[in-house]
Amino acid sequence: MTEQPALSILFVCHGNICRSPLAEGIFRAVAAERGLSHLFRLDSAGTGGWHIGSAPDPRSVAIAARHGVDITGQCARKVTADDFRAFDLMLGMDSTNVEELRRMAPEDARQRVHLFLDYAGLGPRDVPDPYFGGPDGFADVYRMIREASESLLDRITERWSTPASGQASSTI
Repeated sequence: MTEQPALSILFVCHGNICRSPLAEGIFRAVAAERGLSHLFRLDSAGTGGWHIGSAPDPRSVAIAARHGVDITGQCARKVTADDFRAFDLMLGMDSTNVEELRRMAPEDARQRVHLFLDYAGLGPRDVPDPYFGGPDGFADVYRMIREASESLLDRITERWSTPASGQASSTI
């Protein structure tokens, strides 16, 4: 595989304290495990501003830590207009996030907004919001995001290594 420029990915949920910080942290960890961290610029954000400036939910921090992923340095923020220019790919955790992102997006950026599990090749399913549930919900969400992150990274690296018309492609 030839060296590729950094691909920027924004993971998005409602408040940026449960699912999207996990997705950012887990994808970062999967990329690091494969020696590919340098190929990605990752961030997370929420469609709502309720938790701006807050740390991730302690239950997200705990489940991530249990699997060796540190998300304690993240800080909740809201999606901004600049994000639609700054990110190559914007992955919503559920269909409501995707709808909100597409409403917010300039027309030329809408094609970069996708449902995370679907885009990762796991089908048109939502990552459920574990906020009002117990620890089992966070464990389930962790497993879903881990599987999706591995699948997404496989998809990206496969496309980078498959020549299209004799050229390796950096687009997904």
